[in-house]
Amino acid sequence: MTSPARVSLADVSPAIALGPLDGRYRGTVAPLVDHLSEAALNRERVHVEVEWLIHLTSQQVVPGAPALSAAEQQYLRDVVATFGPAEIAELAEIERTTVHDVKAVEYFLKKRLADAPAVLGPDTVLPDVSELVHFACTSEDVNNLSYALMVRGAVQDVWLPAATTLTDEVAALARELAGVPMLALTHGQPATPTTLGKELAVLAHRLRRQLRRIAGDEYLGKLNGATGTYGAHVVAVPGADWPEVSRTFVEHLGLTWNPLTTQIESHDWQAELYADVARFNRVLHNLATDVWTYISRGVFIQIPVAGATGSSTMPHKVNPIRFENAEANLELSCALLDTLAATLVTSRLQRDLTDSTTQRNIGPAFGHSLLAIDNVRRGLKALSVDTALLADELDHNWEVLGEPVQSAMRAASVAGVTGMHNPYERLKELTRGRRLTADDMRDFIAGLGLPEDVAARLGALTPGGYTGLAEELVSFLDV
Repeated sequence: MTSPARVSLADVSPAIALGPLDGRYRGTVAPLVDHLSEAALNRERVHVEVEWLIHLTSQQVVPGAPALSAAEQQYLRDVVATFGPAEIAELAEIERTTVHDVKAVEYFLKKRLADAPAVLGPDTVLPDVSELVHFACTSEDVNNLSYALMVRGAVQDVWLPAATTLTDEVAALARELAGVPMLALTHGQPATPTTLGKELAVLAHRLRRQLRRIAGDEYLGKLNGATGTYGAHVVAVPGADWPEVSRTFVEHLGLTWNPLTTQIESHDWQAELYADVARFNRVLHNLATDVWTYISRGVFIQIPVAGATGSSTMPHKVNPIRFENAEANLELSCALLDTLAATLVTSRLQRDLTDSTTQRNIGPAFGHSLLAIDNVRRGLKALSVDTALLADELDHNWEVLGEPVQSAMRAASVAGVTGMHNPYERLKELTRGRRLTADDMRDFIAGLGLPEDVAARLGALTPGGYTGLAEELVSFLDV
């Protein structure tokens, strides 16, 4: 039987996304398009070329070059500000001829200079400075600065605000639940009780530490020619202080100047940043798996969404899909970030092109992380706490009081109280491998011969009341 020919989905217009970030999850990650897309890269290239031209003329670096008026400088900067669909298409058309993306940007901007008299009048000097576009630059001078600006914008304007909001929400939830006692599990076994808020505070504290590192990361840039020697610069204009020209230009863009490079900026700053973001991802992954486990235990109850389906066959289910989605996307993000960090720090001799295609995946690396952040936020908003279950768990695990009882016995022994020998071993014999009732524990305490005040304190202790300073520790989030 011959199957009928299928519609070619590759030919459908508008184009169908190959990956989920530009398809199913587009709405969540769309803010990154302004910073990390191919179009954003080209816009930043135009931006760098414009600012370099303005820098050369305003600083009178090249003898004989006319100074640009405020209106002429504004005209150039408007080329960047108005860069949109028509300009994207025009640039793509030029690149089909040049087969070189940065050269296409140079020709694109030179055309704008040629068109300036129609906008500014015949006296404009912009056509006269046309050959200062891309002056003494190698493509990587433009690219490294463009990527630094793109990544800085993506982190500071999109990713960091989203990550900070999430972390603040985790911290707020920790404060709200600071006093809710919970049986702790170490190695999956009942352990010293804590509070649910304190455990969330640990995660919020860890996330905040990574955010501080990310907020303090540097974004480096260079402009020094084909092999980092200022060779063309010095031959063309020997009288200029080119390292100073380069430094002031890079710093004018808001970046940190790198004085020693090959043809490429070494990308070490990118590796450092991506390692920090990946570490944030991994802490967030820990939060997602812990919350998933709390849901599995029944500690957290998921609030059903009207009309939503948890299972196609089991109508009772409300699946923790937000946290599972976050886990997967954090793993994808980390895989990409780890690859970026490992690949970008190596370039054969003075230049190879492995970084070119690698850097085009910065967007997906941040996109998967941003998607995970959104899922965790949405998941946390749909949770409530089953305090009755927590109380019941604690009431069925009186053996956890073996720790404070044997510790009190040790202290009493040091104070000279007799009969306090082998406290750990005696509590081990009492508690290990069995469940104790409240009466079992209180009878044991009463028979120890402890000082009256100590016996009273231990006799009044319950698993739910044995949380130490857990509630107070949450306040360290505000330090």
